[in-house]
Amino acid sequence: MWRLRWQQLAAASRFPSSHARRFLSGATGPPQFQTECGLYVDKSLPATFSKILIANRGEIACRVMRTAKALGVKTVAVFSDADAHAEHVRMADEAYRIGEPPAAQSYLLSDKILEVAKLTGSEAIHPGYGFLSENEKFAEACAAHGVKFIGPPSSAIRDMGSKSASKIIMTNANVPVVPGYHGEDQSEAKLVEEAKKIGYPLMIKAVLGGGGKGMRIVRSHDEFLDMLDSAKRESMKSFKDDNVLLERYITRPRHIEFQVFADQHGDAVHLFERDCSVQRRHQKILEEAPAPGMSHELRQKMGQSAVDAAKAVGYEGAGTVEFIFDAETDEYFFMEMNTRLQVEHPVSEMITRRDLVQWQLHVAKGFPLPTNQEAINDSVAGHALEARIYAEDPDNGFLPAVGKLHHVKYPLVDGNTRVETGIQTGDEVSIFYDPMIAKLIVLGRDRADALAKCDTALQELQIVGCPTNIKFLRKCVQHPDFIKGGVETGFIEQNMDDLFPKEDPEESAQKAAVASAIVGYALVEDALVKGEKSSKASADSNSPWSQRTHMRVNSPVPSRIDLLLKASSKDEPTPMTIEALYAGDQKGGRTVVVASGGRDITVKGLHPFGSENMMLMVDDVLYKPDIAANGNEMHLFFGDQSVCFELPTANFLGGDAEAGNGCVAPMAGKVVKVLAEKGQAFAKGDQLIILEAMKMEHVVKAPRDGTVKDIFCGEGDFVEGKKMVISFDPLEE
Repeated sequence: MWRLRWQQLAAASRFPSSHARRFLSGATGPPQFQTECGLYVDKSLPATFSKILIANRGEIACRVMRTAKALGVKTVAVFSDADAHAEHVRMADEAYRIGEPPAAQSYLLSDKILEVAKLTGSEAIHPGYGFLSENEKFAEACAAHGVKFIGPPSSAIRDMGSKSASKIIMTNANVPVVPGYHGEDQSEAKLVEEAKKIGYPLMIKAVLGGGGKGMRIVRSHDEFLDMLDSAKRESMKSFKDDNVLLERYITRPRHIEFQVFADQHGDAVHLFERDCSVQRRHQKILEEAPAPGMSHELRQKMGQSAVDAAKAVGYEGAGTVEFIFDAETDEYFFMEMNTRLQVEHPVSEMITRRDLVQWQLHVAKGFPLPTNQEAINDSVAGHALEARIYAEDPDNGFLPAVGKLHHVKYPLVDGNTRVETGIQTGDEVSIFYDPMIAKLIVLGRDRADALAKCDTALQELQIVGCPTNIKFLRKCVQHPDFIKGGVETGFIEQNMDDLFPKEDPEESAQKAAVASAIVGYALVEDALVKGEKSSKASADSNSPWSQRTHMRVNSPVPSRIDLLLKASSKDEPTPMTIEALYAGDQKGGRTVVVASGGRDITVKGLHPFGSENMMLMVDDVLYKPDIAANGNEMHLFFGDQSVCFELPTANFLGGDAEAGNGCVAPMAGKVVKVLAEKGQAFAKGDQLIILEAMKMEHVVKAPRDGTVKDIFCGEGDFVEGKKMVISFDPLEE
C-alpha cells in the first residue's frame, strides 16, 4: 500500500478585505465613514479620548480597537500567559501581561488592570463584555483612580445586576415582569414552597447571572433539588454568589431584546430590537434585527418600555433590555438588563448604520447623544443577521472544543458582510475562555436577502483544527421554519430531526467519491512536485532513480491509497481505498484518473494546484477546492461541501485504548465534584463526576450498571480530554 506525507497545500489565510474605505451615500443624518472592516464611523462627532485601555480579550477587544484606530485613539491591551500571542495583543499600540491563564488570575484582577492604566496614561477603560464589564466595584475603583469607566454608573450595574432587585425596579416603572419568586429567603424549604406555588415547568436563574450560567429549566418536582444544587454551584463559580430566583417558564417563548443608549444628561433612546430566539444551552447562536413579524405598534410599546427601564436606573452608555415574548398570548415581560455592550450588537449597527463603540466613547466623554429617536427610526433600513461561530461539536451535544486552529479562512468583508474575530490561523482556542471563534454579520435589502447572504458567507468560512458549528448554522438558516420567521427559543429541540438529518446513502457515496478523487489528485500532485525537485537536485536528472513519476516498464501502475473518511464525531471513520493513476500533463495542468466508489473519475488541473485560483475539472464538473492539512488529516472544501479524510495510523503505532469498562472525560477540564466512591454500586445514567470547562459544567454519567473499581482523579484536579477518570466492574446480567 502506498502512503504519503504531504505538505500544507494551502497557505495560511490572513484576514481578507476587498472593501476600500468609502463614505456612504443616501444615509440619513451626517455622512458616515465605513471602514474596511465594515464599521460606520461618524467623522462629524467631536474627538473623545487620546488613549484607552481595553480590559478584555478576543474578538471584543479587537472590535473596540478597530473603532479606536479609525478615530485615532491609541489602545492598550492586557493579556494572560495564554494570550501572549493573541490577535488583540498584536493589534494594540501597547500590551501588558497581567497574569496566569485562568481569568481569576488575570482578566479579573482589577488592581493590576488599573496599575496598567496608570502606567500607560490611559484616560478610560473599556471593559468589553464578560469579565469586569458588569462589576460595580471595578466601576467604582476606576472612578477612585481618576480613570473613566466606559459604561454605566456603578449604581445601575448594581440595580440591574440583581435579577430580583431589577424586577422590583421594573415593576415600579410599569415595565411588565414574569411572575415568580425574587425574595431574599434562599432556604431550600422556601424555594421548594415557592416552586410549588409557581408550578412546573419553571426556570431557576442565578440572581447575578448572565450568558446562560446558573440557569436551569425544571420540568417536575422530582428534579427540582438536583437542578437547584447544580444552578447554585455554577452560579457561585461564575459570579461568586449562589442566590437564585424562580420564574414561570413560558412554553412558547421568543427572546426579543432592545438596544438602548443613554447619556449623562438624562436622555435615552433605543436602536430597535433584536430577535435572539435561536439558542442552545440558553446561549444565543443566531441573532437578527429587526425581529420578524414585529408590528410598528408593538415595537413602539416595547421600545418605550426599554427606554423607561434605562431611565429608571439612571443609565448611561450602551445597554440591552431583554424581554421574553409569549408567542401564545403576545405578552412581553422584562427578563433582565445587560449593562454593557452585547455580543450581538453588530446587527443593530448594521440596520441603523451607527458605530455603538464610538457612541460609547462619545457618551463617556460627557457629550449628549449624537441623535434622537425620530432620526434613528427614519434611518433604519435593511435586515441584518449574526451567526456565532463556536469551537464545539453539535453532533456531540454541542460539547465545547479546544485546540490550535491550523487553517482559518474568513469570507471576504465588504459593505454588507462583516467578520468580528480575535482568532487567525495558528491561534488556539483555550480551555480557559469562551470557545467562540468569530461572529459573522451580514446586511441584506430585506430578510430573504440577508438569509441568502448569511448562508453564502457560512459556506465560504473554513476552519480546521477544532470541530465547529458552521454546518449546523447553515442547517438552521436553511430551515423552513427559520426562513418563515418568528421561531421560538425551543427551535433547536423542536427540529432535531431536520437539523441533525441522516444523510442519504447515495448522496453520501457520491460526495465521498468526488472528494476522494480530489484527494487522490492532491496526493499524486504532491508526489510529482517532490519528484521534480528531487530530479533537479540530482546529478543525473534523467536517471529513473531520481524521479517519482511512478514509471514502470511496459505499463503504468496506479498508486493505491488507503483513507479513512471522517463523516462525524458520532460515527467511526469509514475505510476507503482508492487507486490514482497519473495520466500525463495537458494544457493547464496534470491529469489523474482515480478509481473510487466503483468507477473511474478523471481529474484535470486547470489552474496551478495549491494557488488561490486553483480549479479542477472532476469528470465534467468544475470545482474550486481548498485543501488544508492537519497532521494526518486532509480537510477538503469544495462547492458547498466539506470532507475530512485521514490516513490510517499503523496498528503498531497505537494510541490510548477506549475505556471499555470505564468512563472518560468528554473534554479537558477541572474536576468540580466526585460523586462516586470505590466499591459503590451505580445504575446506568447516574452522575459520577462533574467537570468544569469553557465556563460550563459537564457531567460524566454511568454508561451502564456496575460497581466503581477505581477513581483516577480528585476534586480540583485537571484532567485531559478522552482520558479515563473512573473504571468499573459491569453488573453481570
